Amino acid sequence: MEKTKIIVGLGSCGIAAGANKTYNKLLELKKSGKYKFELGKTSCIGMCYNEPLVEIVDSNGSIIYGNVDESRVENILNKHLLNNELKKDSVVYGNYFEGSDQSFLDDQVKIALRNCGYIDPENIEEAEAKGAYSAIKKIANDKLSQDQVIQEILDSGLRGRGGAGFPTGKKWQFAKMYQSDEKYVICNADEGDPGAFMDRSLLEGDPHTVIEGMLICAYSIAGTSGIIYCRAEYPLAIKRLNIAINQAREKAYLGKNIFGIKDFNFDIYVKEGAGAFVCGEETALIASIEGKRGMPTKRPPFPAESGLWNKPTNINNVETFSNIPWIISNGAKKFASYGTEKSKGTKVFALTGKIKHGGLVEVPMGITVHDIIYKLGGGIQENKKFKVVQLGGPSGGCIPASLDNTIIDYDSVNATGAIMGSGGMVVMDETTCMVDIARFFLSFTVKESCGKCTFCRIGTKRMLEILERICDGEGVDGDIEKLEELSIQIKENSLCGLGQTAPNPVLTTIKYFRNEYEAHIYDKKCPAKVCKKLITYKINEENCTGCTVCAKNCPVNAISGERKQIHFIDQDLCIHCGVCYTKCNFNAIDLL
Repeated sequence: MEKTKIIVGLGSCGIAAGANKTYNKLLELKKSGKYKFELGKTSCIGMCYNEPLVEIVDSNGSIIYGNVDESRVENILNKHLLNNELKKDSVVYGNYFEGSDQSFLDDQVKIALRNCGYIDPENIEEAEAKGAYSAIKKIANDKLSQDQVIQEILDSGLRGRGGAGFPTGKKWQFAKMYQSDEKYVICNADEGDPGAFMDRSLLEGDPHTVIEGMLICAYSIAGTSGIIYCRAEYPLAIKRLNIAINQAREKAYLGKNIFGIKDFNFDIYVKEGAGAFVCGEETALIASIEGKRGMPTKRPPFPAESGLWNKPTNINNVETFSNIPWIISNGAKKFASYGTEKSKGTKVFALTGKIKHGGLVEVPMGITVHDIIYKLGGGIQENKKFKVVQLGGPSGGCIPASLDNTIIDYDSVNATGAIMGSGGMVVMDETTCMVDIARFFLSFTVKESCGKCTFCRIGTKRMLEILERICDGEGVDGDIEKLEELSIQIKENSLCGLGQTAPNPVLTTIKYFRNEYEAHIYDKKCPAKVCKKLITYKINEENCTGCTVCAKNCPVNAISGERKQIHFIDQDLCIHCGVCYTKCNFNAIDLL
């Protein structure tokens, strides 16, 4: 084995940024014989904003270089491998040289993501070297009973990371109560919001941890079969899951009498879903697995009593299962030492939007929204003013900058009108129109509604129509009150979480940004200058050079003027398309 190892991040985010080309270039250089190194691969380490990422591990330690496209590879190797020098301006993280984004990783507490970016996810030996399957082996070797394992999960304070935050140990207790010759353990990997990026990255980066979490659950509740319900749009995650499952079978970690535990027979298969948002709800997910249309059903009975094929079923999401082995290996007390009184442990967030450092972060419960955005996220792009963060996915709520001291725990987030959800965190700046944002998120839930509930199917559609009218400058007095009334009816009368939370973006934007709604309705103005039909385009006479570009591109010939003379916009003809604004090279179009 060669002394130096070079590892390329080949998660979906890295591949999208060109990491496959980087890997192939490294392979080509290795074959040339000019450089001596071992080439490996890993998955997403969370620094998605710096992809492609290349880590060089040698006798000095580890250095991670960022934004390494194929054109930069050879230059880095010449410096690092041949001249024993660092290309310092490209170092983003190191354990013997501080990179430009050192704090991004150092300020996190990684439990669920502990192995992502540190192992080859297609190599079970590397996973085991990092502790994979040690927790289930501990259960077998120490002869821990089902009740003892469940009690450890209860004592840890782990709550479901998929949305509602129900205590995981209690959920397992309920599933264990019901006796059956068949009992199912389902991993929900189909949540359709930005948090699903987190699920995908966990499955791509550390599939064995998810498998082990399901194994521990199966042992605890006497489960006989496991299903990972994963959306088909995640081909890399599905590929690596199937590789990991086959590797686990070859090592007899799945099958009969696992780890010498008598009658502990359990296997797992992957079920590909069609990516319906409603299938994040347990009963809709179960219906989909059974080959039915993904629609929720009334509860009770709950899945713990009668779930898949009318058998007792336990469902947790990817992040929840990923925490389980760590808790068993390190103890409930250690896990509970992170977080707040009612929200223990850590939470993974998918940071996106107008944030400098977009990617995955794992933080202890109790951290503030401000610290996530500014300490880990690096602040707002172009140093603009932070306005709001939308938390909890498409049906989450908006937390304004004035409440950025809100701590991340279930109760505090819910108190703002937002929800924890599965970890989507969309950051927005001062250029964002909150009415348009409410319209955008509601349009998603309208499309994703399964149509079973009248209030969800029709009510959200009526809300969307009102929002569209407001954004088009056709809002009328009473629209805000109609939105609030419809929201309450939909929340109270919808069967599942999709309908019950769909109005959240609307309610929170009205609560914190009512003035923007009023400006749209009464002043016919969009304060953020986003809603095109509420914008007046005017030539700035001081900046206009008479280049005629705006006039040539106007689709309705609303702009007139001679070459090298100040131009004018006929407001009666203008259709507010914004083409003149985007085409002007001299900042000569003002938005009013």
